[in-house]
Amino acid sequence: MKQLMTLVFLALAGHSAAAQDADAVQEDVAEQEAVVVLEPIDGTTVTLEDFLWVARPIVVFADTPADPRYQKQMELLLDRPDPLIERDVVILADTDPAANSALREELRPRGFMLVLIAKDGTVSLRKPFPWDVREITHAIDKWPLRQQEIRDANRPRD
Repeated sequence: MKQLMTLVFLALAGHSAAAQDADAVQEDVAEQEAVVVLEPIDGTTVTLEDFLWVARPIVVFADTPADPRYQKQMELLLDRPDPLIERDVVILADTDPAANSALREELRPRGFMLVLIAKDGTVSLRKPFPWDVREITHAIDKWPLRQQEIRDANRPRD
């Protein structure tokens, strides 16, 4: 009987340890998924078609990375990434006019320019000065596709 109790105890202890290990792995995965970083993408290496129906590009142009308006805009965007991530935003940065990128060809910036582009590829807003995340998300939330996303998120699941 003592042997049986010992086996039951060992089995329960092993199961408990395995369950704890599984919980720890799930927590690690959840933490990794929760840490989504919004890093600017080099705008000279992509086109707007790369993001069609997938993301909402915010394109930040400047003639040099030393432009104070460019630096301020990037600071504003990177200080509050969560609302942008929630809205499927990607940041495209182009500070090299000599590269004559596809983005520059299509959007024709003059110096600093902030451009908000919808998931369908339409240019929704152009600004010649930095905008904060609150203003950007407010503008995005007015777009019809974003309104549909909000309604779908609030719809009860069957």
